[in-house]
Amino acid sequence: MSTELLDALTYLEKEKGIDRDVLIDAIEAALVSAYKRNFNQAQNVRVDLNLENGSMRVFARKEVVDEVFDSRLEISIEDAQEIDPAYEVGDIVELEVTPRDFGRIAAQTAKQVVTQRVREAERGIIYTEFVDREDDIMTGIVQRQDHRFIYVALGKIEALLPLNEQMPNESYKPHDRIKVYITKVERTTKGPQIFVSRTHPGLLKRLFEIEVPEIFDGTVEIKSVSREAGDRSKISVHSDNEEVDAVGACVGAKGGRVQAIVNELKGEKIDIVEWSEDPTVFVANALSPSKVVDVQVNEEDKATTVIVPDYQLSLAIGKRGQNARLAAKLTGWKIDIKSETDAREMGIFPRDDQPLFSDEDMENSFSYPEDDIE
Repeated sequence: MSTELLDALTYLEKEKGIDRDVLIDAIEAALVSAYKRNFNQAQNVRVDLNLENGSMRVFARKEVVDEVFDSRLEISIEDAQEIDPAYEVGDIVELEVTPRDFGRIAAQTAKQVVTQRVREAERGIIYTEFVDREDDIMTGIVQRQDHRFIYVALGKIEALLPLNEQMPNESYKPHDRIKVYITKVERTTKGPQIFVSRTHPGLLKRLFEIEVPEIFDGTVEIKSVSREAGDRSKISVHSDNEEVDAVGACVGAKGGRVQAIVNELKGEKIDIVEWSEDPTVFVANALSPSKVVDVQVNEEDKATTVIVPDYQLSLAIGKRGQNARLAAKLTGWKIDIKSETDAREMGIFPRDDQPLFSDEDMENSFSYPEDDIE
Protein backbone atom coordinates (compact mmCIF):
# COMPACT_ATOMS: atom_id res chain seq x y z
CA MET A 1 0.00 0.00 0.00
CA SER A 2 2.81 2.42 0.79
CA THR A 3 4.12 2.31 -2.79
CA GLU A 4 0.67 2.95 -4.23
CA LEU A 5 0.03 5.81 -1.80
CA LEU A 6 3.45 7.32 -2.42
CA ASP A 7 2.92 7.16 -6.18
CA ALA A 8 -0.51 8.74 -5.77
CA LEU A 9 0.84 11.59 -3.65
CA THR A 10 3.64 12.22 -6.14
CA TYR A 11 1.16 12.31 -9.03
CA LEU A 12 -1.22 14.64 -7.22
CA GLU A 13 1.57 17.02 -6.29
CA LYS A 14 2.87 17.15 -9.86
CA GLU A 15 -0.34 17.06 -11.88
CA LYS A 16 -2.92 18.62 -9.58
CA GLY A 17 -0.76 21.05 -7.64
CA ILE A 18 -1.74 19.57 -4.25
CA ASP A 19 1.05 19.86 -1.69
CA ARG A 20 2.11 16.42 -0.42
CA ASP A 21 2.45 17.56 3.19
CA VAL A 22 -1.08 18.95 3.11
CA LEU A 23 -2.37 15.60 1.87
CA ILE A 24 -0.45 13.64 4.51
CA ASP A 25 -1.79 15.88 7.28
CA ALA A 26 -5.32 15.37 5.95
CA ILE A 27 -4.88 11.60 5.80
CA GLU A 28 -3.51 11.45 9.35
CA ALA A 29 -6.41 13.54 10.65
CA ALA A 30 -8.88 11.25 8.86
CA LEU A 31 -7.16 8.18 10.32
CA VAL A 32 -7.59 9.57 13.83
CA SER A 33 -11.32 9.95 13.19
CA ALA A 34 -11.48 6.47 11.67
CA TYR A 35 -9.74 4.96 14.71
CA LYS A 36 -12.11 6.61 17.17
CA ARG A 37 -15.15 5.70 15.08
CA ASN A 38 -14.26 2.06 14.41
CA PHE A 39 -12.76 1.17 17.79
CA ASN A 40 -15.02 3.23 20.04
CA GLN A 41 -12.11 5.13 21.48
CA ALA A 42 -12.34 8.66 22.86
CA GLN A 43 -8.79 9.25 23.99
CA ASN A 44 -6.38 11.76 22.55
CA VAL A 45 -4.51 9.94 19.80
CA ARG A 46 -2.03 10.65 17.04
CA VAL A 47 -1.48 8.67 13.84
CA ASP A 48 2.00 8.38 12.40
CA LEU A 49 2.04 7.66 8.65
CA ASN A 50 5.41 6.39 7.43
CA LEU A 51 5.51 6.27 3.65
CA GLU A 52 8.95 4.70 3.48
CA ASN A 53 8.05 1.40 5.17
CA GLY A 54 4.28 1.54 4.75
CA SER A 55 3.53 1.55 8.49
CA MET A 56 0.61 3.30 10.08
CA ARG A 57 0.83 3.49 13.85
CA VAL A 58 -1.62 4.89 16.37
CA PHE A 59 -0.34 6.51 19.57
CA ALA A 60 -2.44 7.41 22.61
CA ARG A 61 -1.29 10.74 24.06
CA LYS A 62 -1.56 10.92 27.85
CA GLU A 63 -0.60 13.66 30.27
CA VAL A 64 1.64 12.79 33.23
CA VAL A 65 -0.18 13.57 36.52
CA ASP A 66 0.23 12.87 40.25
CA GLU A 67 -3.26 11.34 40.51
CA VAL A 68 -5.12 9.75 37.59
CA PHE A 69 -8.82 10.62 37.17
CA ASP A 70 -9.25 9.49 33.52
CA SER A 71 -6.98 6.69 32.37
CA ARG A 72 -7.79 7.39 28.73
CA LEU A 73 -6.20 10.84 28.93
CA GLU A 74 -3.83 10.62 31.90
CA ILE A 75 -0.95 8.48 33.20
CA SER A 76 0.55 8.48 36.70
CA ILE A 77 4.05 9.81 37.27
CA GLU A 78 5.12 6.38 38.53
CA ASP A 79 3.95 4.55 35.39
CA ALA A 80 5.45 7.23 33.14
CA GLN A 81 8.85 7.01 34.83
CA GLU A 82 8.83 3.24 34.35
CA ILE A 83 8.82 3.99 30.63
CA ASP A 84 11.37 6.77 30.91
CA PRO A 85 12.73 8.18 34.19
CA ALA A 86 13.03 11.60 32.60
CA TYR A 87 9.25 12.15 32.51
CA GLU A 88 7.84 14.83 34.82
CA VAL A 89 4.34 15.96 35.75
CA GLY A 90 2.79 17.85 32.83
CA ASP A 91 4.71 15.97 30.11
CA ILE A 92 2.92 14.02 27.38
CA VAL A 93 3.54 10.30 27.05
CA GLU A 94 2.76 8.53 23.77
CA LEU A 95 1.78 4.86 23.93
CA GLU A 96 1.25 2.79 20.80
CA VAL A 97 -2.31 1.45 20.58
CA THR A 98 -2.41 0.36 16.92
CA PRO A 99 -5.23 -2.22 16.42
CA ARG A 100 -4.33 -5.45 14.62
CA ASP A 101 -6.62 -4.86 11.61
CA PHE A 102 -6.11 -1.10 11.40
CA GLY A 103 -4.29 -1.39 8.05
CA ARG A 104 -7.47 -2.25 6.14
CA ILE A 105 -9.40 0.64 7.67
CA ALA A 106 -6.45 2.95 7.12
CA ALA A 107 -6.17 2.06 3.43
CA GLN A 108 -9.86 2.69 2.83
CA THR A 109 -9.73 5.98 4.75
CA ALA A 110 -6.63 7.18 2.90
CA LYS A 111 -8.30 6.46 -0.43
CA GLN A 112 -11.39 8.43 0.58
CA VAL A 113 -9.32 11.40 1.73
CA VAL A 114 -7.23 11.44 -1.43
CA THR A 115 -10.33 11.25 -3.62
CA GLN A 116 -11.99 14.07 -1.70
CA ARG A 117 -8.91 16.29 -1.78
CA VAL A 118 -8.46 15.67 -5.51
CA ARG A 119 -12.05 16.71 -6.10
CA GLU A 120 -11.63 19.83 -3.96
CA ALA A 121 -8.33 20.69 -5.64
CA GLU A 122 -9.80 20.33 -9.12
CA ARG A 123 -12.72 22.54 -8.14
CA GLY A 124 -10.30 25.07 -6.69
CA ILE A 125 -8.17 25.05 -9.83
CA ILE A 126 -11.24 25.51 -12.04
CA TYR A 127 -12.54 28.32 -9.82
CA THR A 128 -9.18 30.10 -9.88
CA GLU A 129 -8.98 29.74 -13.64
CA PHE A 130 -12.44 31.11 -14.31
CA VAL A 131 -12.67 33.80 -11.62
CA ASP A 132 -9.80 35.50 -13.46
CA ARG A 133 -11.83 35.30 -16.66
CA GLU A 134 -14.88 37.16 -15.45
CA ASP A 135 -15.80 39.82 -18.05
CA ASP A 136 -13.96 37.79 -20.69
CA ILE A 137 -15.09 35.85 -23.74
CA MET A 138 -14.76 32.12 -24.39
CA THR A 139 -15.87 29.66 -27.03
CA GLY A 140 -18.07 26.88 -25.72
CA ILE A 141 -20.06 23.92 -27.02
CA VAL A 142 -23.78 23.65 -26.36
CA GLN A 143 -24.51 20.44 -24.41
CA ARG A 144 -28.17 20.46 -23.47
CA GLN A 145 -30.94 22.71 -22.19
CA ASP A 146 -33.88 22.81 -19.83
CA HIS A 147 -36.54 25.39 -19.00
CA ARG A 148 -34.01 27.58 -17.13
CA PHE A 149 -30.59 27.22 -18.73
CA ILE A 150 -28.61 26.19 -21.73
CA TYR A 151 -25.57 24.24 -20.56
CA VAL A 152 -22.38 25.21 -22.40
CA ALA A 153 -19.19 23.19 -22.04
CA LEU A 154 -16.14 25.33 -21.33
CA GLY A 155 -13.43 22.71 -21.11
CA LYS A 156 -13.87 20.69 -17.91
CA ILE A 157 -16.93 22.54 -16.65
CA GLU A 158 -20.43 23.36 -17.85
CA ALA A 159 -21.40 27.02 -17.78
CA LEU A 160 -24.99 28.20 -17.37
CA LEU A 161 -26.58 30.41 -20.02
CA PRO A 162 -29.82 31.73 -18.44
CA LEU A 163 -32.94 32.30 -20.49
CA ASN A 164 -32.74 36.10 -20.12
CA GLU A 165 -29.13 36.07 -21.38
CA GLN A 166 -29.99 34.25 -24.62
CA MET A 167 -30.39 36.20 -27.85
CA PRO A 168 -34.00 36.27 -29.09
CA ASN A 169 -32.95 35.72 -32.72
CA GLU A 170 -30.96 32.55 -31.93
CA SER A 171 -31.80 28.90 -31.44
CA TYR A 172 -29.29 26.61 -29.79
CA LYS A 173 -28.69 22.98 -30.66
CA PRO A 174 -26.40 20.40 -29.03
CA HIS A 175 -22.81 20.58 -30.35
CA ASP A 176 -23.22 24.18 -31.59
CA ARG A 177 -20.07 26.23 -31.00
CA ILE A 178 -20.85 29.68 -29.59
CA LYS A 179 -18.91 32.52 -28.06
CA VAL A 180 -20.13 33.51 -24.60
CA TYR A 181 -19.32 36.30 -22.16
CA ILE A 182 -18.54 35.23 -18.59
CA THR A 183 -20.62 37.41 -16.29
CA LYS A 184 -20.19 35.73 -12.89
CA VAL A 185 -18.16 32.95 -11.24
CA GLU A 186 -19.43 31.66 -7.90
CA ARG A 187 -17.84 29.20 -5.45
CA THR A 188 -20.45 26.71 -4.19
CA THR A 189 -20.38 23.51 -2.13
CA LYS A 190 -20.74 21.55 -5.37
CA GLY A 191 -17.89 23.37 -7.04
CA PRO A 192 -17.59 26.55 -9.11
CA GLN A 193 -20.68 27.76 -10.95
CA ILE A 194 -20.16 29.88 -14.05
CA PHE A 195 -22.81 32.12 -15.59
CA VAL A 196 -22.45 33.31 -19.18
CA SER A 197 -24.30 35.64 -21.53
CA ARG A 198 -24.92 36.20 -25.22
CA THR A 199 -26.70 39.52 -24.67
CA HIS A 200 -24.23 41.43 -22.47
CA PRO A 201 -22.67 44.56 -24.06
CA GLY A 202 -19.31 43.19 -22.94
CA LEU A 203 -19.62 40.40 -25.52
CA LEU A 204 -19.68 42.97 -28.31
CA LYS A 205 -16.69 44.78 -26.83
CA ARG A 206 -14.64 41.58 -26.57
CA LEU A 207 -15.55 40.56 -30.13
CA PHE A 208 -14.17 43.86 -31.41
CA GLU A 209 -11.00 43.34 -29.38
CA ILE A 210 -10.57 39.97 -31.09
CA GLU A 211 -11.26 41.20 -34.62
CA VAL A 212 -9.52 44.61 -34.48
CA PRO A 213 -5.78 44.52 -33.67
CA GLU A 214 -5.76 48.29 -33.11
CA ILE A 215 -8.21 47.85 -30.22
CA PHE A 216 -6.27 44.93 -28.77
CA ASP A 217 -2.99 46.88 -28.74
CA GLY A 218 -4.60 50.08 -27.42
CA THR A 219 -4.22 52.25 -30.53
CA VAL A 220 -8.01 52.47 -30.74
CA GLU A 221 -10.11 52.65 -27.57
CA ILE A 222 -13.71 51.57 -27.14
CA LYS A 223 -15.32 54.39 -25.18
CA SER A 224 -18.87 53.08 -24.73
CA VAL A 225 -21.26 50.37 -25.89
CA SER A 226 -25.05 50.20 -25.98
CA ARG A 227 -26.84 47.11 -27.12
CA GLU A 228 -30.25 45.57 -27.68
CA ALA A 229 -29.09 42.05 -28.32
CA GLY A 230 -30.10 40.34 -31.52
CA ASP A 231 -31.39 43.56 -33.08
CA ARG A 232 -29.05 46.57 -32.93
CA SER A 233 -25.96 47.85 -31.16
CA LYS A 234 -23.91 51.02 -31.07
CA ILE A 235 -20.24 51.36 -30.18
CA SER A 236 -18.16 54.52 -29.87
CA VAL A 237 -14.43 54.45 -30.56
CA HIS A 238 -11.54 56.91 -30.46
CA SER A 239 -7.82 57.10 -31.11
CA ASP A 240 -5.36 59.66 -29.75
CA ASN A 241 -3.27 59.04 -32.87
CA GLU A 242 -4.53 61.54 -35.45
CA GLU A 243 -3.24 59.34 -38.26
CA VAL A 244 -5.50 56.45 -37.22
CA ASP A 245 -9.10 56.30 -38.40
CA ALA A 246 -10.75 54.64 -35.41
CA VAL A 247 -14.02 53.91 -37.18
CA GLY A 248 -12.27 52.65 -40.30
CA ALA A 249 -10.06 50.32 -38.24
CA CYS A 250 -13.18 48.72 -36.73
CA VAL A 251 -14.89 48.40 -40.10
CA GLY A 252 -11.92 46.77 -41.81
CA ALA A 253 -11.21 46.32 -45.51
CA LYS A 254 -14.53 46.00 -47.36
CA GLY A 255 -16.23 45.76 -43.96
CA GLY A 256 -14.58 42.44 -43.21
CA ARG A 257 -13.94 43.00 -39.52
CA VAL A 258 -17.38 44.21 -38.56
CA GLN A 259 -18.99 41.63 -40.83
CA ALA A 260 -17.30 38.83 -38.87
CA ILE A 261 -18.85 40.21 -35.67
CA VAL A 262 -22.28 40.60 -37.27
CA ASN A 263 -22.08 36.99 -38.43
CA GLU A 264 -21.21 35.82 -34.90
CA LEU A 265 -24.23 37.76 -33.57
CA LYS A 266 -26.53 36.30 -36.23
CA GLY A 267 -27.15 39.50 -38.17
CA GLU A 268 -27.33 42.02 -35.33
CA LYS A 269 -26.91 45.52 -36.81
CA ILE A 270 -23.93 47.48 -35.55
CA ASP A 271 -23.35 51.24 -35.68
CA ILE A 272 -19.73 52.31 -35.17
CA VAL A 273 -19.35 55.99 -34.31
CA GLU A 274 -16.49 58.34 -33.48
CA TRP A 275 -16.42 59.38 -29.83
CA SER A 276 -15.96 63.07 -29.02
CA GLU A 277 -15.64 64.99 -25.78
CA ASP A 278 -17.88 67.60 -27.41
CA PRO A 279 -21.45 66.42 -26.69
CA THR A 280 -22.83 68.15 -29.77
CA VAL A 281 -20.55 66.11 -32.02
CA PHE A 282 -20.85 62.89 -30.02
CA VAL A 283 -24.66 62.95 -29.90
CA ALA A 284 -24.84 63.72 -33.62
CA ASN A 285 -22.52 60.81 -34.37
CA ALA A 286 -24.43 58.50 -32.03
CA LEU A 287 -27.66 58.99 -33.99
CA SER A 288 -26.05 57.36 -37.02
CA PRO A 289 -27.20 56.44 -39.62
CA SER A 290 -29.49 59.48 -39.56
CA LYS A 291 -28.27 62.95 -40.56
CA VAL A 292 -28.30 65.75 -37.99
CA VAL A 293 -28.37 69.48 -38.71
CA ASP A 294 -28.12 70.86 -35.17
CA VAL A 295 -27.57 69.73 -31.56
CA GLN A 296 -28.52 72.07 -28.72
CA VAL A 297 -27.03 71.19 -25.33
CA ASN A 298 -28.42 71.78 -21.84
CA GLU A 299 -25.41 71.12 -19.60
CA GLU A 300 -27.35 71.52 -16.35
CA ASP A 301 -29.86 68.75 -17.16
CA LYS A 302 -27.37 66.78 -19.29
CA ALA A 303 -29.93 66.89 -22.06
CA THR A 304 -29.82 67.68 -25.78
CA THR A 305 -32.29 68.75 -28.41
CA VAL A 306 -31.40 67.34 -31.82
CA ILE A 307 -32.69 68.83 -35.06
CA VAL A 308 -32.91 66.55 -38.10
CA PRO A 309 -34.28 67.02 -41.62
CA ASP A 310 -37.97 66.19 -41.88
CA TYR A 311 -37.30 63.13 -44.04
CA GLN A 312 -34.78 61.83 -41.49
CA LEU A 313 -37.05 62.02 -38.44
CA SER A 314 -38.23 58.40 -38.48
CA LEU A 315 -34.69 57.21 -39.20
CA ALA A 316 -33.28 59.20 -36.28
CA ILE A 317 -35.91 57.90 -33.86
CA GLY A 318 -35.78 54.35 -35.20
CA LYS A 319 -38.23 51.49 -34.90
CA ARG A 320 -40.07 51.83 -31.58
CA GLY A 321 -37.59 54.57 -30.63
CA GLN A 322 -34.66 52.17 -30.71
CA ASN A 323 -32.09 54.36 -32.48
CA ALA A 324 -32.66 57.31 -30.14
CA ARG A 325 -32.72 55.03 -27.09
CA LEU A 326 -29.41 53.38 -27.99
CA ALA A 327 -27.82 56.76 -28.76
CA ALA A 328 -28.86 58.07 -25.34
CA LYS A 329 -27.33 55.01 -23.62
CA LEU A 330 -24.16 55.34 -25.68
CA THR A 331 -23.60 59.02 -24.90
CA GLY A 332 -25.10 59.29 -21.41
CA TRP A 333 -27.12 62.30 -22.58
CA LYS A 334 -30.90 62.68 -22.82
CA ILE A 335 -31.89 63.14 -26.46
CA ASP A 336 -35.03 64.94 -27.70
CA ILE A 337 -35.36 64.76 -31.49
CA LYS A 338 -37.18 67.44 -33.48
CA SER A 339 -37.79 67.76 -37.20
CA GLU A 340 -36.64 70.95 -38.93
CA THR A 341 -40.24 72.05 -39.48
CA ASP A 342 -41.20 71.60 -35.82
CA ALA A 343 -38.00 73.29 -34.64
CA ARG A 344 -38.68 76.32 -36.87
CA GLU A 345 -42.24 76.57 -35.58
CA MET A 346 -40.90 76.47 -32.00
CA GLY A 347 -38.39 79.22 -32.84
CA ILE A 348 -35.36 77.16 -31.80
CA PHE A 349 -33.94 76.66 -35.30
CA PRO A 350 -31.91 77.92 -37.01
CA ARG A 351 -29.59 79.61 -34.50
CA ASP A 352 -27.54 82.56 -35.68
CA ASP A 353 -24.62 81.68 -33.41
CA GLN A 354 -24.41 78.00 -34.36
CA PRO A 355 -23.18 76.58 -37.70
CA LEU A 356 -25.14 73.62 -39.00
CA PHE A 357 -23.70 70.14 -39.35
CA SER A 358 -22.47 69.30 -42.83
CA ASP A 359 -22.28 65.91 -44.54
CA GLU A 360 -18.55 65.90 -43.84
CA ASP A 361 -19.23 66.19 -40.12
CA MET A 362 -21.32 63.03 -40.29
CA GLU A 363 -18.81 60.88 -42.18
CA ASN A 364 -17.17 59.60 -38.98
CA SER A 365 -19.76 56.89 -38.40
CA PHE A 366 -20.63 53.59 -40.01
CA SER A 367 -23.65 51.28 -39.95
CA TYR A 368 -23.56 47.63 -40.89
CA PRO A 369 -25.49 46.08 -42.53
CA GLU A 370 -27.10 48.84 -44.59
CA ASP A 371 -29.87 50.36 -42.52
CA ASP A 372 -33.55 49.77 -43.17
CA ILE A 373 -35.12 51.76 -40.34
CA GLU A 374 -38.41 53.29 -41.31
